[in-house]
Amino acid sequence: MAVLDSLKWRYATKKYDPTRKVAQEHVDKIVEAARLAPTSSGLQQFRVIVITDPEIKKQIVPIASGQEIVADASHLLVFAAWDKYTAERIDGVYDYTTDVRELPKGRFAAYTDRLKNAYLNQSDEENFVHTARQAYIGLGLAIAQAAELQVDTTPMEGFNNAQLDELLDLPAKGLKSVLLLPLGYRDNDNDWLVSMKKVRIPKEEFVIEYK
Repeated sequence: MAVLDSLKWRYATKKYDPTRKVAQEHVDKIVEAARLAPTSSGLQQFRVIVITDPEIKKQIVPIASGQEIVADASHLLVFAAWDKYTAERIDGVYDYTTDVRELPKGRFAAYTDRLKNAYLNQSDEENFVHTARQAYIGLGLAIAQAAELQVDTTPMEGFNNAQLDELLDLPAKGLKSVLLLPLGYRDNDNDWLVSMKKVRIPKEEFVIEYK
């Protein structure tokens, strides 16, 4: 389907069919869309954790306010962002960039110095607000790719981040959870939202033009 048709097709699925699994090749494409997302300064400040273990998904249900879609979905993606900026992380990304592009080490030193001056003088909380924003960009592209493949998704913020971080040992990885994205296939007989019309505000109200 074309992108707009795919986005018209998708909705925030409320009930998944637990018997239907998403093919690995589809999951790979969805995750790859997130990996290819643009991020501030190209730093890719977030990671995607893919969970298929039924026991772990069940443990996440109470963390996610009892939302059973977490367990019923075929896969659960967790978008987690850097807990803060460090000089090592910034340099690591740009060292990798120069290696891939076959450029001299330190080619971007002036730019990375500006990044360090900007971010390392902020609090960890301010840093995380910024890194978490990058995860939302990846989430959007993952949702769009899933829709193109006709894989259902449900973007979720309603969970206890601290409890999830502890369960997945994210602090040891320098990460903090931001979003959940179940993947799967809608249960047409039991999802109350499946037959409802998609509702968005009119274009005339949504778009503000200066000509």
